[in-house]
Amino acid sequence: MSPPLQNLDFPYHFDGRGRTAISGAADHVRDLIEQVLFTAPGERVMRPDFGSGLAALLFEPNSSPLAAATQVLVQSALQQHLAHLIAVHGVEVRNEEGALKVDVRYSLLSDRQLQEASFSAPGATS
Repeated sequence: MSPPLQNLDFPYHFDGRGRTAISGAADHVRDLIEQVLFTAPGERVMRPDFGSGLAALLFEPNSSPLAAATQVLVQSALQQHLAHLIAVHGVEVRNEEGALKVDVRYSLLSDRQLQEASFSAPGATS
């Protein structure tokens, strides 16, 4: 029997033993969602289409049409890049006190359990 697959934790850091930190499958998928959300298209050399472009919308005026467009943008990016791992059930984007908050509801294809994750734009207060 082979050992369970281990994934590097994101962002990269060391654990309490001084070794590279690892994460389980569910945490790894959450980390991948965060990478898709906050990576700008063109930022990755070998994958120029990777990312959602969410950071480019941070300084746009807050409005209902912008929120709706952002939700579609985020959901389509997640489906494009992570469809082999998750089924996206919903995305909610909101501006709270000047901080961009993103809530994602999804299920892992491996176990079909509903998951929820919340993200704040980098530099935003939590």
